[in-house]
Amino acid sequence: MHTMTDPRQVSAERVEHGLHIHSPTYRLSLDDARPFARLSRPDGQLFSELFLAPSLHTTHGLDRTARLHPPAISQEDGAVTLRFLLEGGIWQHKTLVLRCDAHGIDSHVEVQGEGELTDVHLFGGHYNGQQRWGSGFFQSGAHFSSVFNPEPYQREQRTIPAEQSTAIDVMGTSLPGKAHWFFTPAPLVYVFHQAGIERRGALGADQGGAPEYEGEAKVTTTAAAGWLAASIVAPVEEMNFTGFHYDAQESAFSLRLAYEGQTRVQGQFRTPTLRLAFADGPYDAIAHNSARHAALGYAQLDPGAQPGWWSTPIQCGWGAQCHLVRERGGRAPDHCTQENYDGFLAALEAHDLHPGILVLDDKWSASYGQCEVDRAKWPDLEGWIARAHARDQRVLLWWKAWDPEGLPPEACVLNDLGEPVTADPTSPAYEAVLRAAVRRMLLEYGADGFKVDFSARTPSGPGLKRSGGAWGIHLLHRLLWILRDEAKRCKADALIMTHTPHPVFASVTDMIRLNDVNTGQDVPEQMIHRARVTRAALPHHAVDTDNWPMPSRAAWREYTRLQPQLGIPSLYFVTHVDSDQQPLTDEDYDLVRETWAAWSTRSAQ
Repeated sequence: MHTMTDPRQVSAERVEHGLHIHSPTYRLSLDDARPFARLSRPDGQLFSELFLAPSLHTTHGLDRTARLHPPAISQEDGAVTLRFLLEGGIWQHKTLVLRCDAHGIDSHVEVQGEGELTDVHLFGGHYNGQQRWGSGFFQSGAHFSSVFNPEPYQREQRTIPAEQSTAIDVMGTSLPGKAHWFFTPAPLVYVFHQAGIERRGALGADQGGAPEYEGEAKVTTTAAAGWLAASIVAPVEEMNFTGFHYDAQESAFSLRLAYEGQTRVQGQFRTPTLRLAFADGPYDAIAHNSARHAALGYAQLDPGAQPGWWSTPIQCGWGAQCHLVRERGGRAPDHCTQENYDGFLAALEAHDLHPGILVLDDKWSASYGQCEVDRAKWPDLEGWIARAHARDQRVLLWWKAWDPEGLPPEACVLNDLGEPVTADPTSPAYEAVLRAAVRRMLLEYGADGFKVDFSARTPSGPGLKRSGGAWGIHLLHRLLWILRDEAKRCKADALIMTHTPHPVFASVTDMIRLNDVNTGQDVPEQMIHRARVTRAALPHHAVDTDNWPMPSRAAWREYTRLQPQLGIPSLYFVTHVDSDQQPLTDEDYDLVRETWAAWSTRSAQ
């Protein structure tokens, strides 16, 4: 094939024993004798050797490849497409497709056959096609030094060594190996970095810092970028997996989608698109990923005009409830009472603090599944909310996602013993319960929206039973879609707050909460990172900066000053910071007022 001269385009050139793909931003080289494609920058700097024989395992068996055919090549619309026929394994037909455009490579795998998908290995897989290279599980070559993962982990290591595995998923809890519930999900974007190649947008020498924050969502393209992004670009209906995994060892890596035996293939199946593209930095790569989702019609990033009250300062009672545990004992949910919240508001009023949004936290309800008010705690919830409205304050009710408390079995995801594990958004019975609960909370009680929590309890694992086909990310999206759809039917300005800064969730959330603070790590640094991820992924959505827990009063003061730069100020404390036995001072209350005033000025600009 001839080489095209238009620098905006991509071209293919057949050479002896191989093939070269040229573009303004990368080079891709294939050697007929090796099952790899070498991905380099335009200057020839090698980033990866991509292994070309993926494996799609099922509950019926492990997939493998016995022969990798040379690619069939086609060229149109400014792109070169390579189709590699793969023989052997458990599928009737299997084809790897690489579509090379001027700015990146879109890859996917097409199979035909039957089975319940477990792990889908991309740029890695079982191979026994060339005696020269042996047999077994092969991975891609890693010619980069570190990997950026946007999902916040408890240790707050945004970049990790290239030989360390990691994951982006929709699960998490405080147990070992699962302490990454803060975003569910974060953008499905890994960004690989070569040491010594520094460009605008780098994280900094400490490999964990976040650059200065200006709320930007830059979308640029550079041929000299020192970062390579590997990201999933797909409609939410194709995201029936719980996690996007980076599996690594020394000098090698592969990528994996975890379907957990919960996706049935009958006939044709195509994996979600995995895009490879160079970027100016990790946040730039996230912005590119979101922009591509929008361009392909997978996400509506701009929600349009937002009610003014959405951007008013937030007061959430959870931190004050936690302080009452220190004073009175019990558990924090025990202290979510009408009497206590009246006290919280009185304390704020005494210091001339008037939040625009009030959040009633865990546990105002009698059951998580039915969401009926606990009258022993809140004898007059309706009147309490009405009085807040009279003061020009809006009220959000804390809503615990997934919890099956109070639900019948037919509304739940069940385990092998028939026991409820979570609510089931694919169940007509649960959808009816949830829609009725939303109407009760917004129309009967008078609330104005929801603070969604515990979305990281998304069900996961083989053998779980549900009514419909959605799983993983798609299943969580379905849950939030029902909640928000019914909320908007009740009140057009209802506010739905989640911690799901992924572009396909743009249509099921109104505000992104930065979520709990890691008290063992630098507070401003971690929250700046979360805000940058959110702004890059969802540039037009409101941001709740959160405020709990805090390692010290000094840390609380520092973060309070920072909040207006990141989003809407959020106050979780009333009389004490929960880690400090000394009460807040007049100076502390002055700081909150100054912060809220600074936000009012900033948001009005």
